[in-house]
Amino acid sequence: MIDEVKVNFQALGCRLNEAELESWSNQFIESGFQLTTDSSEADLVVFNSCSVTAEADRKSRKFINRIHKSNPQSRLVVTGCYASLQTEQVEKQLGVDLVVSNQQKDDLLQLVQAKFDLPEYTVQTGDNSSIFARGRHRAFIKIQDGCRYRCTFCIVTVARGAERSRTQQEIIEEIKRHHQHGVQEIVITGVHVGGYGSDTGTNLYELLSAILDQTAIPRIRLASVEPWDLPDNFFELFKDSRLMPHMHLPLQSGSDSVLRRMARRCKTAEFARLVDKARSSISFFNITTDLIVGFPGETEQEWAATMKFVENIGFGHMHIFSYSKREGTRAAGLSDQIPDSVKKQRSQQMHELATSLKSKAMQELIGQQCEVLWENSLGQASAEWAGYTPHYHKLVMNSPEIKNAQISIARISGYSPKNMRLVGDSPFPLPQKQIEIAFP
Repeated sequence: MIDEVKVNFQALGCRLNEAELESWSNQFIESGFQLTTDSSEADLVVFNSCSVTAEADRKSRKFINRIHKSNPQSRLVVTGCYASLQTEQVEKQLGVDLVVSNQQKDDLLQLVQAKFDLPEYTVQTGDNSSIFARGRHRAFIKIQDGCRYRCTFCIVTVARGAERSRTQQEIIEEIKRHHQHGVQEIVITGVHVGGYGSDTGTNLYELLSAILDQTAIPRIRLASVEPWDLPDNFFELFKDSRLMPHMHLPLQSGSDSVLRRMARRCKTAEFARLVDKARSSISFFNITTDLIVGFPGETEQEWAATMKFVENIGFGHMHIFSYSKREGTRAAGLSDQIPDSVKKQRSQQMHELATSLKSKAMQELIGQQCEVLWENSLGQASAEWAGYTPHYHKLVMNSPEIKNAQISIARISGYSPKNMRLVGDSPFPLPQKQIEIAFP
């Protein structure tokens, strides 16, 4: 019987991979599968792989091996970017029963049922949300797939293909379902979030406006958005406090000459103006970013320019990657590849600067009050809880009044440099928001 089949979902890499897992989880639950968070007890494991760097390829292979060793009897389905770019290699890897390319992802459930001869069995349930079952507190909403740009270092656009946008109504209905099932925060994600609607005649601004108008979800957060995609009036949307004051804007380099070699469409001056606009519009607006260390040809002068620019901007958090040569990209053929020893040294310098900047950004919030979404207790015998501020800073507080997945107001009283997190006190109940939405 299909209702006895236990399925486990695993992902490596971006938030888009997590969004896809959440969608599949709900589809499988509705088709009679049992969801389990323990891959060792699963009858079926679905792994959504990553290939953003050579290291991600290695981690994907290692992940597959670990899943198989922990449960050699389970059926293993591998999908995602690594599976799409290295299909033959994945098919031959020990334990893999089915490879599903990115182009086939929408039919993953049907492909699994056909491959393993599993009959369709629809289950009607009052709450089919898998978010809490998978130990999550925010839902990742995939609004589009693919990218029309070709940054010289990026292999993901090859793996994901052309841009494809979901309809506004489909996205809004998904958000409403999550909210009805108790989810308090959603994250808008995709391969090229700012390119939403390029194939349907709309755009990200119009989508966010519709979500704010037609849903009552308390917290809306944006995943990575390319800085060149944002119109001049974009930050007016943040006047609605339900849109969280945090954006991840990938910089990649603080040197204009490096950015040209990367085929990035935003110069440092334009990036700085965008950050100024965000921070002047919304207090304590948190800008986080991605940065590549040791891109081919990166000189000492270019590296110094990047260090200075990053320090001047003052990012709240940074994802720092040492450049990884990817076959199939233009950057792989560039001369003057940087030695690993230099990349390691520069990476260490940037990590030290990133830690200092993050600490400064968090300490600036001391004395402020803000809403916190509480996500997990730090101990069964303790009343200490951890959650995230609207700015996406982690905060801990000791209070017996806090409940899981609750939003309440906390005063930020301190900062813990050891754990790089804020400390809160004085929880207050959240004022009732005057938003009335008629759910179907």
